[in-house]
Amino acid sequence: MAFLGRLSRSAPLRAMQPMQQTTRCISALLAENEEVGMIRDMCRQYADDVLVSKAGEWDKTHTFPAEAIKGMFDLGLMAIEVPSDFGGAGLTSTAYVAALEEISRGCASCGVVMSVNNSLYCGPVMKNSTDAQKEQFLTPFTSTGENLGCFALSEPGNGSDAGAASTTAVRDGDEWVLNGTKSWITNGYEADAAVVFATTDKSLKHKGISAFLVPTDAPGFSRGKKEDKLGIRASSTCNLIFEDVRIPAENLLGEPGLGFKIAMQTLDSGRIGIAAQALGIGQAALECAIKYAQERKSMGVPIAKHQMISDKLARMATSLESARLLTYRAAYLKDNGKPFTKEAAMGKLAASESATYVAHQAIQVLGGMGYVSDMPAERHYRDARITEIYEGTSEIQRLVIAGNLLKEYSV
Repeated sequence: MAFLGRLSRSAPLRAMQPMQQTTRCISALLAENEEVGMIRDMCRQYADDVLVSKAGEWDKTHTFPAEAIKGMFDLGLMAIEVPSDFGGAGLTSTAYVAALEEISRGCASCGVVMSVNNSLYCGPVMKNSTDAQKEQFLTPFTSTGENLGCFALSEPGNGSDAGAASTTAVRDGDEWVLNGTKSWITNGYEADAAVVFATTDKSLKHKGISAFLVPTDAPGFSRGKKEDKLGIRASSTCNLIFEDVRIPAENLLGEPGLGFKIAMQTLDSGRIGIAAQALGIGQAALECAIKYAQERKSMGVPIAKHQMISDKLARMATSLESARLLTYRAAYLKDNGKPFTKEAAMGKLAASESATYVAHQAIQVLGGMGYVSDMPAERHYRDARITEIYEGTSEIQRLVIAGNLLKEYSV
């Protein structure tokens, strides 16, 4: 088992100990899967040892957690579903969800960096690239920690209309020439390569979009300013600008005109990752609220004993566990080669809205202490909000779910 070998060579952590925590409902369902259990426990330990104590400072200073990300590469977390032949951990989508939730519980910014490299960069490259492309654009992004990837689909004017790409790619002999701007690109500032979607035949609309592998040191490539965001502030978000960027013809990813299909398939998998990130944020908020409610006393007893607070905690936990089961359902379907588009949308919708709800209620439980940066509750609330927006807004998820339902029940 490739991952277990990687684990034995990982960055030093304290000896593995049984997790002193309340068992989540999904743990019982995964009890027979040794690898998933090990990676979940390892990531929870890494989050507790490395991420939790530093996440607040990274957030305040907008500092990219380079050393923590390098440690995640060393643990095999940055290419979990990539086969070991290409430097990945060779594990399942289920293991990916378990790992990403725990990392995001420790630091949501680290979680999104991990999600993008796994789902949005390595995912489409692994699935659609040639052997030569894998050697150049996959293997260096899986285990060394020296290269990071990003996914360039969104543009300043297209928003949720992913098929309206104004960035163009024109064939010129043995090269493609790219012009345009991509926006809201996570990992964009640190990325060494990007999966870029550009229009190659405007008359074909979304069928005229193609995908390209673009190294960020290509002449004509530049970055816009780092965005000053509400949450996930330790991760970078910026524009990618292409001004007559020339890349070899062999950097076309997949066939011409299949870019939109590649993007949609990638987002299906990416939504499982964002659902896992949201679960981690929500879990962190819930644990913060429970700890505070057990320690803070009012009227002579811990406030957890007051019925209104108990009601909040019960609703928070139920919401989170429900979303967790939907997310693992999507991962299970993906692992078993079954359609999972609808279930990924359901998991992403439920988990993102649950994270926002749980983080909101955590602030309410903490009262005034939830509103100040002395406690992590306000950061969890800020971090949670983006999960309802990127990789498809909640409104888009509902459209995806409804569209698939209508197909299933068509007469």
